[in-house]
Amino acid sequence: MKRARIKPRERTAIINALRAGVVPRLGLRHIQVGRAQEITAMVRDIDTLKDGGAAIRFVIGEYGSGKTFFINLVRLIALEKSMVVLSADLAPQRRLHATGGQTRSLYAELTRNTSTRTKPNGGALSSVVQRFVSIAVQEASRLGTSTDSVIRNKLAHLQELTGGFEFANVIAKYWEGHETGNEQLKSNVLRWLRAEFANKTDARQALGVRTIIDDAGFYDHLKLMSVFVRAAGYSGLLVALDEMVNLYKLTHSGARNKNFEQILRILNDVLQGTAEHIGFLFGGTPEFLYDTRRGLYSYEALQSRLAPNVFARDGLVDYSSPVLNLASLSEEDLFVLLANIRRVFMGDNIDALPDKALEGFMAHCSQRIGDAYFRTPRNSVTAFVNMLAVLEQNPGTTWQDLVGGIEIAPDTGDDMSDIDPRDPSDRAPSSDDELTSFSL
Repeated sequence: MKRARIKPRERTAIINALRAGVVPRLGLRHIQVGRAQEITAMVRDIDTLKDGGAAIRFVIGEYGSGKTFFINLVRLIALEKSMVVLSADLAPQRRLHATGGQTRSLYAELTRNTSTRTKPNGGALSSVVQRFVSIAVQEASRLGTSTDSVIRNKLAHLQELTGGFEFANVIAKYWEGHETGNEQLKSNVLRWLRAEFANKTDARQALGVRTIIDDAGFYDHLKLMSVFVRAAGYSGLLVALDEMVNLYKLTHSGARNKNFEQILRILNDVLQGTAEHIGFLFGGTPEFLYDTRRGLYSYEALQSRLAPNVFARDGLVDYSSPVLNLASLSEEDLFVLLANIRRVFMGDNIDALPDKALEGFMAHCSQRIGDAYFRTPRNSVTAFVNMLAVLEQNPGTTWQDLVGGIEIAPDTGDDMSDIDPRDPSDRAPSSDDELTSFSL
């Protein structure tokens, strides 16, 4: 089978990202290995979204095990299937539930990172809105009616949803700005859709609407967005949230439980079939899910819904469960991964680093950090790329000169240091942070 040609831009992005220990946003297909069954399951989920259903997955793995890589790969698959993807990392100031603007901040980050097939690196929200308007213009021309009436008709069903009336009015304002050449009005519409209005007064002055996207409207507006992107001609909406462990790190139990309650609401909507054309990917570590003191398993309703299939044991797996545990890559998978990285770096000229060198590098890593090399290969991959860089820039150096001196440590991930001591919801409880019930 003919190999896909690596573009210079992709090569640079892959190398720079791997050296920094992060996942490249371009060219993932050139280095992807393994995970065949998991990817097949995710493709089925995306097809479900296209057919009008909903899906949710908790991608669970140790630090450095490939969670972010896998989520980005699924994201690219969704884009290829004509979906709109919103993506963001959770952080102390970006949460699923809060009362101090942190949830609005998460929504703003998601919408800033709006991606489509033609704009895979974010910033595509304006293109989505423009595409909706273009479809309305074409339909109005075909029907011999006004574009405004077509837009109002296409958005009428949005008004049945929470927040839909104002959402529809805002989109109509974009057409008004488009028709009159008012770029400021169009810009204000995009600001509203990106949750950049901090108060209702500014929104009313700019757009004549009485509401904004605030902390309380987070999930409702994601559902509105899923309906809207369908009206704009896309297959559906995928929401990818990584670093969910930041919820586990919240020190105040009331704040954690409120966030878990939001996850439960989303999970119930998906499992009960009340959500349409929307999917969720949550990336987290095992403690985020399984810890019965601070993880999702500390919330009984979530624990019961996310419990493993009792028949999936003794080597048997169930890829239809909401929880997708990423297994360690095999030794063969890791060899192919290193070979793929070598090809990205060196092309087909592998004389400076033959297969024997890859085997020697793997043996060195295994001796230094043991099984952690196979469970969390991020640090080893970074070291491998650094070695390739030295070989490329020092022609007289051989791989034998370098392998023995490589220092590699297990990937332990982040500690608790990213909790902001100034954040009130990490300290004293408020009236909104009372413990919620654990009803099933």
